[in-house]
Amino acid sequence: MLLRMSTLFVRTLREDPADAEVPSHRLLVRAGCIRRAAPGIYTWLPLGLRVLAKVEQVVREEMAAIGAQEVHFPALLPREPYEATGRWTEYGPNLFRLQDRKEADYLLAPTHEEMFTLLVKDLYSSYKDLPLALYQIQTKYRDEARPRAGLLRGREFVMKDAYSFDVDDAGLEAAYQRQREAYQRIFTRLGLDFVVVSAVSGAMGGSKSEEFLMPTPIGEDTFVRSAGGYAANAEAVTTPVPDPVPYDDVPPAHVEDTPDTPTIDTLVALANERFARPDRAWTAADTLKNVVVALEHPDGEREVVVVGVPGDREVDLRRLEAAVAPATAETAGEADFAAHPELVKGYIGPGVLGRANTGREDAVRYLLDPRVVTGTRWITGADEHGRHVFDLVAGRDFVGDGTIEAADVRAGDPAPDGSGPLELARGIEIGHIFQLGRKYAEALGLKVLDENGKAVTVTMGSYGIGVSRAVAALAETNHDDAGLAWPAQVAPYHVHLVATGKDPAVFAAAEELASELVGQGVEVLYDDRPKVSPGVKFADAELLGAPVVVVVGRGLAEGVVEVRLRRAPDGGSGRPTGDQVPVADAATHVGRLVADLLQA
Repeated sequence: MLLRMSTLFVRTLREDPADAEVPSHRLLVRAGCIRRAAPGIYTWLPLGLRVLAKVEQVVREEMAAIGAQEVHFPALLPREPYEATGRWTEYGPNLFRLQDRKEADYLLAPTHEEMFTLLVKDLYSSYKDLPLALYQIQTKYRDEARPRAGLLRGREFVMKDAYSFDVDDAGLEAAYQRQREAYQRIFTRLGLDFVVVSAVSGAMGGSKSEEFLMPTPIGEDTFVRSAGGYAANAEAVTTPVPDPVPYDDVPPAHVEDTPDTPTIDTLVALANERFARPDRAWTAADTLKNVVVALEHPDGEREVVVVGVPGDREVDLRRLEAAVAPATAETAGEADFAAHPELVKGYIGPGVLGRANTGREDAVRYLLDPRVVTGTRWITGADEHGRHVFDLVAGRDFVGDGTIEAADVRAGDPAPDGSGPLELARGIEIGHIFQLGRKYAEALGLKVLDENGKAVTVTMGSYGIGVSRAVAALAETNHDDAGLAWPAQVAPYHVHLVATGKDPAVFAAAEELASELVGQGVEVLYDDRPKVSPGVKFADAELLGAPVVVVVGRGLAEGVVEVRLRRAPDGGSGRPTGDQVPVADAATHVGRLVADLLQA
């Protein structure tokens, strides 16, 4: 296939777009791959669409290899199936809802579990029809509150979602492993570094889920790993629960005046000044911080909740939201405090929190960090301005309404499986797989007759890949200061052929070379623009990022052309020195080079 710069629908930019925050966003726009249509919504241009199609092709090949069959659902869907599973409400403001002229409710699908379930229910009724795996590559929609980073977090995105259907849990486990291994092959073929981590299922539901994350400092997901092999998204990390502590020798709790101590730091400083202990100094870890948050439930209810964590920790809102899903969470505002005057800012204690502590059914719900075990001893608020209570013992003097994993995870924390201290890193989610179980099948009545003629509920798995996000992830890891540097497997074309100068012989030789390469199956972008300077052409070649650049120019007089790689042979970026190749050998040399890159 031959593309010509003179007719290609592309306009490269020398300046970064004003709203671009990350390299992939900047370069995909500057290279003419995408254009912004609205916040979080992008138009795909010919070069970007070619990369997207190549990513999709890798996905299709690996899905076919495990027997998954492709279907295609509409993006505009009726309300009723999502009402049956509860997700019409659970998705909250992230769902695009609309009505037709007859005022029937519809949505723009964020995901298609319900539709896959109903399709199989409509067509299959026997255990003999299973196992089954279906998938689609489809545009999805989510009303992101803060779309950012170009294709990495948009309101419209392309996703591959696959679903497995089995009679029993053993079948689900086997299907899950097949998909998991297919994902590993997909990301390896695409040249994406990835880590598989345990994750929370969230609104999807199910008994198990794992994320495929591409490590990068600009990633929105924090994950942890240990030297012993543990790996998890930060939201999925569980805290090793300490053993109960004996408290027979702890004196009764006592309230002390602690003026001007609304923060943990000021409280610790005053405690060491006025209530010094002989054995060791007070630290933030000796205090119990009670953080007021507001939960927005899908039905619109706003609930004020207090989370108790050791004072040397912060409440991580993403971990909190994972624990309270499908509700969303935010720090409580002035209106929330006004609705609960018993909450004294800076001096909140368990005395006014929870049903067991207050004896009131309408008390603010009180959730405790797992480290707050029976017998632990705390300094915390006394529910009066300028006063704190000392020697308050969990289990003796107060209890919670439950525990919650909401405190931040830190480097050096112990791994839940005992495999060593945790390291923290950031990554981009490029895939997510779930063992859904029977949640959707039960809600929508998907049953088949087993070999004994008994109706059994089908068990399901769900497996998603962010296809358009993968394009951004590839750009994020394959660029330098000059522009993109696509791997050959996904590059919009293999060779960027540049004709420089004004000599007609140069353009004739370049045209002939382009034809020979296309005859070998090489994809070529030929910069045939006659009145564009060599500097501009070279800058465009580096920006657009083809793996091989061929220059036909002044060397033609000596019978040679220059052939160079866009990136160094070791995979690094930079500008490798070009080889001078005889014109007569150029097509063979370049064809072999492209074949080697595609095999790498």
